[in-house]
Amino acid sequence: MIKHRKAFITGIKGTVLTKREKNFLNKNKPWGIILFSRNIKNFNQIKKLTSDIRKIFKDKKYPILIDQEGGRVNRLNKFIDTSLFSGKYFGKLFLNDKKKFFSDYSFFIEKICNILNDIGVNINTVPVLDLYKKNSSSVIGDRAYSSRSKIVSKIGDFCIKTFSKQKIGTVIKHIPGHGLAKVDSHKLTPTVYTNSKILFKNDFNCFKKKKSFFSMTAHIIYKDIDPLNTATHSVKIIELIRNKIKFRNIIISDDISMKALKFSIKINTQKAFIAGCNLVLHCNANYREMMIVAENSPLVDNFIIKKTSQFYKFIS
Repeated sequence: MIKHRKAFITGIKGTVLTKREKNFLNKNKPWGIILFSRNIKNFNQIKKLTSDIRKIFKDKKYPILIDQEGGRVNRLNKFIDTSLFSGKYFGKLFLNDKKKFFSDYSFFIEKICNILNDIGVNINTVPVLDLYKKNSSSVIGDRAYSSRSKIVSKIGDFCIKTFSKQKIGTVIKHIPGHGLAKVDSHKLTPTVYTNSKILFKNDFNCFKKKKSFFSMTAHIIYKDIDPLNTATHSVKIIELIRNKIKFRNIIISDDISMKALKFSIKINTQKAFIAGCNLVLHCNANYREMMIVAENSPLVDNFIIKKTSQFYKFIS
């Protein structure tokens, strides 16, 4: 039952569930699980792993996520080489030959979806809707489709629609926009000093009117809006996402263990919920940290139950 789960997503350590992880999942009942390259050895192994996860929850639709963008972010590297097919590649193709873009990007997404459906993954954390900025951190770089918000928005819509046709949920990221960050939020806290009017016209505009069931926050301080808190920890930014960007579905924090967040795992988790994130994401499978996240995550509320039920109906 969805209502008995807690409002967090966790990673796991390896290619099989350990006894300790099984006990953890049984006891703490996370809303979902996210997989990485470390969890994938071959087709039979990963299919068994996702099956074993769903058996614990007695739920054939239990949310299992992966971060499979293409380009250099390729968790399916045991099965497919996507190094050529970055966001930048498809953004350039969109500008140069739209007919070929729609054909090639459809084909690319369908092949990824075939694998995801086969291995038992039903949510992919795409599309990246961050703008490309020449002098910003390379953490986004060629993961971005374009430096122009209209192009990013159009390709994002197509990406979401094409994944949806294949019954794979999407997670728009990193809301409300990571492109201007000068440092990598995995390592440091980025601060963006750009005027809020410019942000709304450009970076934030990429995320408007997106028909995605999920979004993922940016661990970035937008100085003109909230000078103290990253978006993940900012009531003002989450309200902005709801009221001005008008994202109405489930907001997931980016990985709560990233160095951009300067507090303890406990405080990082609590502050994300206080700010208005619906789900907290924890990726590294550190068991001690997993326990802290679980202990500080509430049971899913009626909003999450409703939206998850809608997602389940969508993938049926």
